Amino acid sequence: MDSNPRPRVLLSVFDKTGIVEFAKGLDALGFEIASTGGTGRKLRQAGLDIISVSDITGHAEIFDGRVKSLHPAIHGPLLCRLESEADAKGLADLGYPPIQLVAVNLYPFSDAAATEPKLADSDLLEMIDIGGPTLIRASAKNHRNVIIACDPKDYPSILEDLVGKSVSIERRRELALKAYEHTAAYDSAIANELAARWVGRPESSADTAEQTIRMPATMTATAHRMHTLRYGENAHQAAALYVDPGAKEGSTLVTALVEGGKAMSYNNYSDADATLRLCRSLSTDEWPKTPHACVIVKHNNPCGAALAATQLEAFEMALASDPESAFGSLICVNEPVTMELAQALTPLFLEVLMAPAYEEGTKEVLMAKKNRRILTIESPENRLEPLSRKTVRKPIEGGWLMQTEEAPIIDWNKAKVVTKVVPTEDQIASMKFAVRVCEQVKSNAIVMVQGLATIGIGPGQTSRVEAVKIAARRAGKRGEGCVLASDAFFPFKDGIEQAAAAGAASIVHPGGSIRDQEVIDEADARGISMLFTGHRLFRH
Repeated sequence: MDSNPRPRVLLSVFDKTGIVEFAKGLDALGFEIASTGGTGRKLRQAGLDIISVSDITGHAEIFDGRVKSLHPAIHGPLLCRLESEADAKGLADLGYPPIQLVAVNLYPFSDAAATEPKLADSDLLEMIDIGGPTLIRASAKNHRNVIIACDPKDYPSILEDLVGKSVSIERRRELALKAYEHTAAYDSAIANELAARWVGRPESSADTAEQTIRMPATMTATAHRMHTLRYGENAHQAAALYVDPGAKEGSTLVTALVEGGKAMSYNNYSDADATLRLCRSLSTDEWPKTPHACVIVKHNNPCGAALAATQLEAFEMALASDPESAFGSLICVNEPVTMELAQALTPLFLEVLMAPAYEEGTKEVLMAKKNRRILTIESPENRLEPLSRKTVRKPIEGGWLMQTEEAPIIDWNKAKVVTKVVPTEDQIASMKFAVRVCEQVKSNAIVMVQGLATIGIGPGQTSRVEAVKIAARRAGKRGEGCVLASDAFFPFKDGIEQAAAAGAASIVHPGGSIRDQEVIDEADARGISMLFTGHRLFRH
């Protein structure tokens, strides 16, 4: 055995980005390079002299490469505590030289899981890396002696560190932590995908009992930090933006193209999510004669929403709902932005505009205003896709809450008219629209509409009567003959009294109060039609 062997590194990567340059840099620094399979072939083709893992272990790869590095000759050096005389002597007695650096990344399980058509279970299971995570975890555990590189972006800086002949413990810890985050995300992706396949996703069923059964026994989540934000909700709070590994590039809020103005803030993203969610909720084929949706949101609550035959008309109707609150708001439309809308938006102080596309020349008009952000949410046929059912999580002290969330799934054929006066077809159409908006307003919520446009919204009140008063004040005289929607039942008749005073001619709400009859009697006494949906729409 060579009494003064070259220090050894192990390179075994699926993503071979930058690996040749990294290996050449290591070779120039005097390292002996050990490698496996495809990585070894690529390095040899680049003219590098490498030693194969099989030469180190004395055992050929088996089962089509399923087992390569799982051997004491590899993991002994990785786990040897060189600062321990006993460990160091034991490694020397075995004749295994230390391994000072490991570069490993894993089979792309998430990409394989997202393949369409879906891979069979047997094929997907082949994309679960075994040796790779073991190499990463062992190296990270022994980071005092082994440098672990699992991200090709780190190769250049690691080479710079090695040129200085000493890599600090702080740098080693940084790389080790990144390695454990990498394997944690990998395991989370596997657990979530297999749970979806073998148990089912909660959101894949409309039946509440079945959704509950499908809730995961262990909640796992992983997301990668895209960038830090200027601050959180307030200047003294730190914040960052993370992206779900399954988010489609360009077609989600987090991955959308952002143009113009300063960077998006925490509040911008939070409000944009509420805006996009409502616009998707309205972007269905329920209203074929009025396909254009426009939503205006301020501080996470809609201040205006409308459906119309043209985009400009939808915007004008949504703006009229509450023009004062629209100052500094966010707007979303479900079709490509037209020049007419771009010009109409010129005088408005607008934080963010979202759309699936922009007609030629409109971006220049829109971004003439300083600090205005323009987001493109890519969608099939340049029309926002309807809101889909999903699972959402909420942190609370000591744990998390999880629930399914979706656009209203009210069966209007089962909705019940409970008053002597029956709602007209136009009023029922307005009810359907009002309910869609109401579902996205913070509780207690009241929404007043004329046709397919809001005229007054009362959001986030501790008293339902107070929510009615706020909506009525914003509607003013336009409230005469309107349809009013409530996210939950009216517990007392005073809510109906206030609705009548505001001019409501028809009311829709879930019903279910022990005082329903009192509420119905008050509506009958005032000649108001009322419909019970049986579907509560709380949003906290």
